[in-house]
Amino acid sequence: MTRCYIGLGSNQADPQAQVNAACVALARIPLTRVVACSSLYRSRPMGPQDQPAYINAAVALHTDLNAEQLLDSLQQIEQQQGRVRKAERWGPRTLDLDILLFGEEQISTARLQVPHYHMHARAFVLYPLAELQPELQMPDGTPLQQLLNDCPRGDLETLPVFIQQLDAQTGLTPNG
Repeated sequence: MTRCYIGLGSNQADPQAQVNAACVALARIPLTRVVACSSLYRSRPMGPQDQPAYINAAVALHTDLNAEQLLDSLQQIEQQQGRVRKAERWGPRTLDLDILLFGEEQISTARLQVPHYHMHARAFVLYPLAELQPELQMPDGTPLQQLLNDCPRGDLETLPVFIQQLDAQTGLTPNG
């Protein structure tokens, strides 16, 4: 099984509920097991600022799927939760699921880039990831702690809410 990390984000249609539902859906992907879920975080949107704040989280998975198969499953979950892909980059969305890391692999295809593009400069990705695995190293050997030192937390706010539905349906606690 490959250990991978998924970034979750939403700023439409009750974002906390969207992220919660996505965590439950991730636990239902065949040949995949949710290992841990981060807290929820709130941050200003990237790009256009005339949209609501985002709710973000990270999830650690073990999977027997390859990266493309996992991506297909993630995009299916996004679509089931009302995601409509638009040409506008960084616009509002019901759900965004990204493969942040897929084992030690470095992948660059037309559909997928792993480690996820520009994650090293996104507090809303790095801080939830560090909550799950503080000693994590990137596939190139860079320690996550070094990335955190280079990426200010800014407006990122940890919410006092955690993923309740996942607990009830999988038996996991919010932090694994």
